[in-house]
Amino acid sequence: MRIAWLLLLASIGMIRAESAAGVRWSAPASWNAQAARPMRAATYTVPAAPGDKEDSECAVYYFGRGMGGSVDDNVKRWMGQFAPPQKEAQPRKSTINGIRVTEIDLSGTYTGAGGPMATTKTIKPGYRLLGAIVEAPEGSLFIKFTGPAKTVAANLTGFETLLKSLVREK
Repeated sequence: MRIAWLLLLASIGMIRAESAAGVRWSAPASWNAQAARPMRAATYTVPAAPGDKEDSECAVYYFGRGMGGSVDDNVKRWMGQFAPPQKEAQPRKSTINGIRVTEIDLSGTYTGAGGPMATTKTIKPGYRLLGAIVEAPEGSLFIKFTGPAKTVAANLTGFETLLKSLVREK
């Protein structure tokens, strides 16, 4: 039933399906797909909520089988991208359509803007990060949704829908 519903939504333009690492997912149609970028399977710009001055971004990273580090290392790294580090945040583990997923929800002053290779960091107060590490058949996907807290909150359902849409490719 879920697959039929997703196919119906895709056929009327409400979602788009994408894939990497042996899984397929569907992003909300209101999220704007961006051009290809290194190390990313997909990048979406999420329009700012009323009152926010900038859009959010949801990036889906795929580095290859066995690459990108462990689930715990990535959760710790994401927690460390906030000042002060979000040590009290608890990852949630679940299984979605037979695929193991670890999620984390962080908020505060984001210090990870610009990426790990940036020589200078941009500090973003009032930010939120929804992260998911998807243990896909061909390696982990790292889904990182960051932006102003209000915009991320307004798109929480879209993020959850993307995660619930994860299915193994045949």
